Amino acid sequence: MLTIIAIVIACFFAMNIGASGTAAAMGPAYGSGAIPKKRVAMLLVAVFAFLGALAGGEVVRTIGSGIIPSSIVNVELVIIILSAACLCLFIANLLGIPLSTSEVVVGAIVGAGIAYQSLYLDTLLIIVSFWLITPFAAFLLAYIFGHVVRRLEQRYPNLTGKGKWRLPLVILLIISACMEAFAAGMNNVANAVGPLVGAGLIGVTEGILLGGAFVALGAILLGGRVLETNGKRITSLSLLQGSTVSLTGGSLVIVASIFGLPVPLTQVTTSAIIGIGTVDTGFKLWQKSILKRIIKVWIVSPVFSLVLSYAMVLLFKQGDYYSLFVIVSVFIATVGIYSLYKTVRDERRATYDDGAGI
Repeated sequence: MLTIIAIVIACFFAMNIGASGTAAAMGPAYGSGAIPKKRVAMLLVAVFAFLGALAGGEVVRTIGSGIIPSSIVNVELVIIILSAACLCLFIANLLGIPLSTSEVVVGAIVGAGIAYQSLYLDTLLIIVSFWLITPFAAFLLAYIFGHVVRRLEQRYPNLTGKGKWRLPLVILLIISACMEAFAAGMNNVANAVGPLVGAGLIGVTEGILLGGAFVALGAILLGGRVLETNGKRITSLSLLQGSTVSLTGGSLVIVASIFGLPVPLTQVTTSAIIGIGTVDTGFKLWQKSILKRIIKVWIVSPVFSLVLSYAMVLLFKQGDYYSLFVIVSVFIATVGIYSLYKTVRDERRATYDDGAGI
């Protein structure tokens, strides 16, 4: 019975991965108008994410047994890890925020490892370092290539998508977006099925097929809001700019996947979009509220999934209610202090706006 519950949670999680990670891969193509219909974009994501999943075995092995010893992973711990990660991702999808599934899964696994005082710190440090390196590399590469693209578009106006060049540019962008969706499936499907494989509940091949199918289903059913965020709410893109974003993000993620490293695909893609947008609008783009909200979620999500997973292990596996009480108390105190800070700040602002301040 517990095995069935674990598999059901993993499938639901895979659907949310399809909505958050892989749907974002089509953001540039949809935002630039190469694929005007949202439904067509999500169908393409589904197909190529599934194909990418078939090549994602190395990442599955890393998630399954590369962060914590497989000897401590059983069906109950799998349910806790997937539940913690799934809850974080589901909330982000409801908010329409592109969230890194790799971060929430690794965070949940680390939380369980801390509870059992058993972690492969060397592997974890490598993974976290790539979390920092790949988005920065994506931003830097997109920023550099963005200047090249802008000069080309200024010199050859047809490259902006006008006249006879429009169809080749549309085809290039769609191919680039499909490659990025392939990279998404290659890297992100492991986040849902890796814990199942680590516990020995299913094999690597079965896990890849199961995860790929439900990631594809999630992209079709749930990916619309995240697609809208990445495609149109951050910055507008020309066809050539969109190709630059997708080629940059897809290439970085495929290289990481070959080495079995789970990396934040959505962060890579969004960072590349920001890099392109910065070329056009300067750093004024960073003042957009949607960017601030995305960055906050990126920082909070792995920590939140870690704490949630740790607390669930204490509650359901170890019965350590005293430590759990301390965690809940710290959380309530943190929320209370932040709420009090906002209240005081708003009151001061209202006072000065009314002219009553000193």
